[in-house]
Amino acid sequence: MAAEFSDDSALGGKLVLRQPRRGHRFGHDAILLAAATAARAGEHAVDLGSGIGAAGLALARRVEGLVVTLVEINPALSALGRHNAERNKLSSRVHAVCLDVAATSADFAAAGLPASSVDHVLMNPPFNVAHNPSPDPARRLAHTASRDTLAQWLGAAARLLRASGTVTLIWRADGLDEVLRALAADFGLAVVLPILPKPDAPAIRVIVRATKGANRQLARLPGFVLASADGKPSEQAEAVLRKGATLDWSGT
Repeated sequence: MAAEFSDDSALGGKLVLRQPRRGHRFGHDAILLAAATAARAGEHAVDLGSGIGAAGLALARRVEGLVVTLVEINPALSALGRHNAERNKLSSRVHAVCLDVAATSADFAAAGLPASSVDHVLMNPPFNVAHNPSPDPARRLAHTASRDTLAQWLGAAARLLRASGTVTLIWRADGLDEVLRALAADFGLAVVLPILPKPDAPAIRVIVRATKGANRQLARLPGFVLASADGKPSEQAEAVLRKGATLDWSGT
């Protein structure tokens, strides 16, 4: 049984996360998403589609006193999220619930997440177009988007968030216009941070943060560069991915 899983470190060893050896595995996206979520002690954040809990746990590790709920549809991954919270001594503040993002408001409330009750939602929704879907069911579910994915996930975030709460998501860079259209119904003050693999390379991801109920304004920050031209991790990437630094939104 142990051979089906691996124990992998994140944040330079500040987290140890058990995850399946096959299927979807956490990576930079989850850690960047956590670093981009501007949460504070005493607040409540929800990690939608949390998988094994990498993003939510990284956020809880960075922000002492923050309560985090991991929401994951896959029972096995939800159980791993609970295990990872316990293993990293975060279970007093991090709770895992097995629930579909598309569940009703009543279902969320029954799971302890009533409408207008949280301060932040972070999410890494499936964002690949289903041209050549993975044969692995868990990987396919984690990566493949439908036409309604963004609207569905952002609708769930809007219901959960208090007035002026924030949603933070990571998405394909070439799908930014799609994200902004989906945000328009419930969110404003959108801030876009492109993620670049190297200097002068096109962005591969965008992280977008927006505020529930705010006026429709848009700001774009300079890109976050993951590696130098010779392939070595950039100083900012090392600070965020290994040392647990917060992503800088000061350009807004």
